Amino acid sequence: MTKEQPGLRERKKAATREAITWAALCLAVERGLENVRVEDIAARAGVSPRTYNNYFSSKAEAIVARHHDRIALAAEELLARPAEEPLWEALTHVLIARFEGATEDPDPEWTSAVRLVLSRPALQAEFARGGAVARTGLAAAVAARTGTDATRDLYPRLVAAVALAAVAAANEQYLAADPVVPYRPLLAAALRQVAAGLPAPPPSP
Repeated sequence: MTKEQPGLRERKKAATREAITWAALCLAVERGLENVRVEDIAARAGVSPRTYNNYFSSKAEAIVARHHDRIALAAEELLARPAEEPLWEALTHVLIARFEGATEDPDPEWTSAVRLVLSRPALQAEFARGGAVARTGLAAAVAARTGTDATRDLYPRLVAAVALAAVAAANEQYLAADPVVPYRPLLAAALRQVAAGLPAPPPSP
């Protein structure tokens, strides 16, 4: 399968959106979510408040959008993977690829601050709302790849839900780990275990 490359306008819009979401997260980590204004985020991102409002309706939406945008891009990339590639191999590839920027040597202070920010009820509610949209998009990509129907068949919805549950479990493990651990190996392990049918692990020592 081939995918048409986005034009300059689309790339600039994506770059602006990325700048806003990153600015929102960084400021929330630095100051606390309650102490960040839309004007602060816009200034950090190098855009006007009006431009900010063209992309997002709240601080919570801007922060959570980073995660959901990654899932949306993974869904697009899934359609471009080789047709003969096994589904879970393709899913693992596109999901892990979305976190190429994740450091292999995480900063404990940053991780702790992000954990605190993401625990806010407003962000948890936004994760739930946006998660439904992300799951629908991923299910549509799975359906297109497997010749199923995302609105009538259980399979694509189930695959999308399980894949995103693996992502969520890896996120939770990453934020709770003490000492901190790299994220991408956690995500790879979660997807690998799902692909293997979740075999029972050996007893903990």
